Amino acid sequence: MDKYIEMIRIRFLMMLAYRTNYYSGILIYAINIGAYYFLWSAIYGGKENIQGLSITQMTTYVAVSWMARAFYFNNIDREMAMEIKDGKVAVELIKPYSYLGMKTMQGLGEGIFRLLFFSVPGMIIVAFLFPVQFSANAATWLYFGLSLIFSFIINTQINLLTGITTFFLFNNDGLIRAKRVVIDLFSGLLLPISFYPLWAQHIMSYFPFQAISYIPSMIFTNGFKGQEVINALITQAVWSGLLFIPIACLWNIAKKKMVIQGG
Repeated sequence: MDKYIEMIRIRFLMMLAYRTNYYSGILIYAINIGAYYFLWSAIYGGKENIQGLSITQMTTYVAVSWMARAFYFNNIDREMAMEIKDGKVAVELIKPYSYLGMKTMQGLGEGIFRLLFFSVPGMIIVAFLFPVQFSANAATWLYFGLSLIFSFIINTQINLLTGITTFFLFNNDGLIRAKRVVIDLFSGLLLPISFYPLWAQHIMSYFPFQAISYIPSMIFTNGFKGQEVINALITQAVWSGLLFIPIACLWNIAKKKMVIQGG
């Protein structure tokens, strides 16, 4: 376990060396959240709430969704693709640790850095600019924190699956870009799932995407209450477990299929 903790530390320090990029990112996210705020203000047009969310809750939802994204987002699928293409993965596989575990820990180190240096200060700045509502209920923060961890796990698992496909497709740049668009659209980042038509909500319930952004944001804004929160966390936990199955199956097949050219 020590070697995985060291991987988290190393990735954290690597991100720390380029922290200026994330300070500018806070400004970009703030502008982005501001654009959504004015858009939703126009959509609400004086209405008290839409789909059970007030304008303040919607503003909070947007702010939390984008700031949470900074934590669970990572590029390990693109890193895996590059390492598989240039053959570096062959060296990684003979080292005394799990390759997929190592990539996960690197993503976690990156996420912790973004949480501390991007999400937290960014949320404070946004709270001064827009009507963001913070819950005074400790249980809400606890559930949100747990939900955010599940979000990281699920998003990372999807990235691992996408990265593994490089063994079979050799060039999956298009798939990586498509995956990012699908997650942003169907995770609830751009639009809460409850705003979609019922038939679309039904279809999306069979996919793990809503467990990435929609669930933690709804918990934070008190859009989910009581048993709904527990059911949402159970949904995330179930997807976290289910996604291990295709990852394990594809990884075993991929290792047998791997061919390194040159050297």
